[in-house]
Amino acid sequence: MRHPLSFAGAALATVAGVGVAALFGASLFGFHGGPYIGIAAFVVLPTVLVLGLVLIPIGLWLARRRRLRREQEGGGEGFPRYPIIDLNDPRTRVVALAFVALTTVNVLLILAASYRGLEVMDSPAFCGSCHSVMDPERAAHARSPHARVKCVECHIGPGASWFVKSKLSGSWQLVSVTFGLYPRPIPTPVHDLRPARDTCEQCHWPTKFVGDRLVVRTHHADDAASTTTKTVLLLHVGGQQGVKVKGIHRHVDPGVRIRYLSDAKRERIGTVELADADGSKRRFEIQGDPIADPRWREMDCVDCHNRPTHQYRSPEEEVDAAIEAGRIDRALPFVRREAVKALRATYPSAEAARTGIASGLAAFYAGHEPPRAAERRAAVAAAAGELGDIWARNVWPGMKITWGTYPSFLGHHEAPGCFRCHDGDHAAPDGKVISNDCQLCHELLAEDEKDPPILRQLGP
Repeated sequence: MRHPLSFAGAALATVAGVGVAALFGASLFGFHGGPYIGIAAFVVLPTVLVLGLVLIPIGLWLARRRRLRREQEGGGEGFPRYPIIDLNDPRTRVVALAFVALTTVNVLLILAASYRGLEVMDSPAFCGSCHSVMDPERAAHARSPHARVKCVECHIGPGASWFVKSKLSGSWQLVSVTFGLYPRPIPTPVHDLRPARDTCEQCHWPTKFVGDRLVVRTHHADDAASTTTKTVLLLHVGGQQGVKVKGIHRHVDPGVRIRYLSDAKRERIGTVELADADGSKRRFEIQGDPIADPRWREMDCVDCHNRPTHQYRSPEEEVDAAIEAGRIDRALPFVRREAVKALRATYPSAEAARTGIASGLAAFYAGHEPPRAAERRAAVAAAAGELGDIWARNVWPGMKITWGTYPSFLGHHEAPGCFRCHDGDHAAPDGKVISNDCQLCHELLAEDEKDPPILRQLGP
């Protein structure tokens, strides 16, 4: 144990072991301290502990080999080649008991740290702990429909094999973050993402019959009153009903297999192959410019729901939602128009955006102060604060994320979406085309109407 390597190993193991024990005990009483404390306590310190324990026998082996060499050089044969463990010797018994006791303590510490380490590494706080890279995704996740779903449940899923793959991938990601090698913005889609049948379908069943779903979307005009209008859609979500499958979710029915050839970003689709539940097969081709870097993919949930969690909305959507929720006072003249205009301006940082938005709105409304000017100024300041928050959670200059960087394919407003295939131009050899009839997916019951009759019928 006097060998420097053994001594260093014992010192490392002791310090790390005490640290793990102390922090694990503190966690039992409710102390967490954020992701970095968890990483240090249950990832870094256990690694140091194991490293120290490994160094001890290496030092012992080196010391014994050095002593044996000296014995041989001196011509002596008194030093045995292998250690002799004689439990009849009191000193040997004490050493053996101490070894068993310390080994037990170390095993318990490593098991406890491993358990807590897995819990820490599976937490959204850990996944989002790389600030400059993951801050945009963490912010989007926190306000998404899946905010209470852990990152690993979608990005890894159940089973040990994908857990190991993710940690191997994470090793390179750690190097990329450390040395700034990651791309800006992070490219999408993620091509090595686990199939949706292993992740999304743990909660969402494509065979469940949903039927039709009523969707009401609120918009505001750019006029002085920011006039409210409603668009009412009846979405044919569909699913499996008896032996028949219909509606939008027919695309992902287990009996239906759809493959397509697209570019790397899946924005342009050239060839579509359909194997239907009745055994029939069709191949649809599109004429035109060839697709660069084409690749085949089997369709699943994320081909339409490509932003199920990390959603970046347009300025128009954000402002409409804020006015409807009362976070922006619609009594301000032209507030919808000016709000969208302020958001679409270019700013170098979130702080500059807040300052620019506030000064721009104040300047616009300063020219015609009403009799109750103080109230108007308070409403303008509140609107500017809300717009600053909207800009900060959708635009990230450091990662080169701006409006429209990550469009949603769910629909056809931000990006081609449905029309990537349902454009009327994908034709089979027999002349049959993939239909572009809007009623395949939805019935339009009202479009940008102030007082849609259908809503009065549904909620008199």
